Amino acid sequence: MGKTAIYPGSFDPITKGHLDVLSKASKMFDKVIIAVLKNDAKKGALSTEERVALIEESLKELDLPNVEVDSFDGLTIEYAKKVGSDILIRGLRAVSDFEYEMQLSQTNNALAPSITTVFLITKPKYNFISSSTVKEIAKYKGDISKFVPECVVRYFNNINN
Repeated sequence: MGKTAIYPGSFDPITKGHLDVLSKASKMFDKVIIAVLKNDAKKGALSTEERVALIEESLKELDLPNVEVDSFDGLTIEYAKKVGSDILIRGLRAVSDFEYEMQLSQTNNALAPSITTVFLITKPKYNFISSSTVKEIAKYKGDISKFVPECVVRYFNNINN
């Protein structure tokens, strides 16, 4: 059995930066599961089902046959154990992401020492993109096409009309 990595997150919505990290991870591991967190405490712009559907549609535009999409609730490390993975992928955009991601990685390591976090850095052209920024621009009907896949642009255009 080859190495399976989990790329967890809310992906609300998925951005080109997320896809850049995912593309890099798909070249490093035999299988990558992009795992969408269901977090009822955090009201996102998109439902879990919408996020999964948009990710699946985004993947059709890319050639990443070893990537699959799933959703989960609870602790990421428990999900990783459930699917038999000991690798978590985390994307870094800027230095400001590192402190939070390092704390998260260390917490996960304290809870499950066998799980390793691999940090992948986005291309510089994506390092300022965040899902929050995309949602803010979309809310005011701004052009988000530079930041997200075409299917996400269509989704927000449809809900804003």
